[in-house]
Amino acid sequence: QVHMVESGGGSVQAGGSLRLSCAASRLSGTYCLTWFRQSPAPGKEREAVAAIFTEDSSTYYSDSMKGRFTISQDNAKNTVFLQMTSLKLVDTGMYSCAARASLEAGRHCLLVPPVRFHYWGQGTQVTVSS
Repeated sequence: QVHMVESGGGSVQAGGSLRLSCAASRLSGTYCLTWFRQSPAPGKEREAVAAIFTEDSSTYYSDSMKGRFTISQDNAKNTVFLQMTSLKLVDTGMYSCAARASLEAGRHCLLVPPVRFHYWGQGTQVTVSS
């Protein structure tokens, strides 16, 4: 059974940094591994912030995060990281990683709706304060 566990969330002041981790066990084959964020703002839908294709480490970013967030992977440890810098108040939310089997890289790793992802972690909370 696939198991995904996020860690690294916490409270940080605006302008600060955090590094999130997502440890995925028993994933075999190639996947899109995508970080999603659920904002606490009313009516805000869960959004994909960054994705990586496990076969070749191709990366994809939401426009609002590009340049501030960096996604990477450690294949030996089956772990995906999300380095977040220059954090803003609007970055507050529950961050979850999700996996979706895929045979090819592409921006679909970022654009496919959450419902089409096969495996999810429980999430890690990020709170940015002024």
